[in-house]
Amino acid sequence: MTVKTTLLTTALVTLALPAAAQSTHVEVGNLSFDKIAADISAPATPERVTASNEQTFAANALKRTETKQPAPALSFASGQSASGSQDTVSRNANSDFNTGRDWTGFYVGGQIGFANVDTNISSDDDDFIGGIFVGYDYDLGNVVIGGGLDYDFTDADVAGGVADLENIFRLRARAGYKIGSGLLYGTAGYAIADTDTLGSDDGYFIGAGYEHFVSQNFTIGGEVLYHEFNSFDSTGVDVEATTVQIRGTFRF
Repeated sequence: MTVKTTLLTTALVTLALPAAAQSTHVEVGNLSFDKIAADISAPATPERVTASNEQTFAANALKRTETKQPAPALSFASGQSASGSQDTVSRNANSDFNTGRDWTGFYVGGQIGFANVDTNISSDDDDFIGGIFVGYDYDLGNVVIGGGLDYDFTDADVAGGVADLENIFRLRARAGYKIGSGLLYGTAGYAIADTDTLGSDDGYFIGAGYEHFVSQNFTIGGEVLYHEFNSFDSTGVDVEATTVQIRGTFRF
């Protein structure tokens, strides 16, 4: 009886083991795990709970890694897109800054300032000067070219009071570079100066100025000109005049 009981018990245990414990192979991405699946009715031991938690943690970590992998490429692409947009905006801003307003058209205005008149035979003299001007400009994009006529009146002494400079007439050409709503230009041309006792004489002038739009059709600017009249009216008196003026211009 004892031998039969022992054999029966051994047989039952042998049959029960395959059902109670089965070898299962699990692969998650590039990772693989071997686990032992215990019988459903078997109690959860600490070892089983730890193994299950480790498997869950590894699977979640792998999912997070796979999800985050495209992020650097997306960030790089976004950076390129943002950089390209900034470059485009910068180029457009520079283009708008340089081309600014359209300067093509006729204009008329007035100017006021002071004149310094010097000769080769006496000290210089400063006096008020002012006048009017008309002209025409043509806008080439970043560059503006044009021409005009000026008439200024003054009462500056010439040759220590020997004569008074009464007026200056100018025929000018000018060219400038646009800076936003402004124009930085150089100018030169032909000038005629008239006095009360020495007669009149012609010469040349050269200078520079800056003009800026303050409204749709009005500009304000400043200009410095140097004039030279050699042997004024054949008297042997060389006359030099420097003028500094503020100009207001209405543009059509």
